[in-house]
Amino acid sequence: MSLGRCLPDADISYQDVGQIIFYEDRNFQGRSYETSSDCAELTSYLSRCNSCRVESGCFMVYERPNYMGHQMLARRGEYPDNQRLMGMSMSDCIRSCRMIPMHRGQFRMRIYERDNFGGQMNELMDDCENIQDRYRMSDCQSANVMDGHWLMYEQPHYRGRMMYLRPGEYRSFREMGMDMRIGSIRRIMESC
Repeated sequence: MSLGRCLPDADISYQDVGQIIFYEDRNFQGRSYETSSDCAELTSYLSRCNSCRVESGCFMVYERPNYMGHQMLARRGEYPDNQRLMGMSMSDCIRSCRMIPMHRGQFRMRIYERDNFGGQMNELMDDCENIQDRYRMSDCQSANVMDGHWLMYEQPHYRGRMMYLRPGEYRSFREMGMDMRIGSIRRIMESC
């Protein structure tokens, strides 16, 4: 039984639209909710979410409402049990999601050692598999994303927990609920 469908904002072209279907129970059972856009609170549509299917595009899924808490990238495919997608350290329910639009231009981001754009600053235009080795930064606590969509990982070589950043200013990762050391950064490419 499908509960509804959200359409993307008018300023996103049809080619950029992703589609994800959430299900209350594992193995795509129970009520479902389909969306092609961001959803800050999935429990408005489903009592819980324990499996999902990404029909097209890429989405970030979050364990808490309002795009907070642990997050994982969900690419096209089937996720019959959220534990496989989210990992054992995460809750078993997805509470919010963001659609990641395709980006075809350049990538550019500034990372800062401290909150509020303080301390050492470095500019990235490509992936960085080890921030400490490349930039000798002791920490990374804020960022300004000028172009593109990025994933920050807590460990070098794109491992561990991740955090999605789209264009905008991020004055404090801690205030966003992401109290983790940043070890590597990767662009989210067209082929997501």
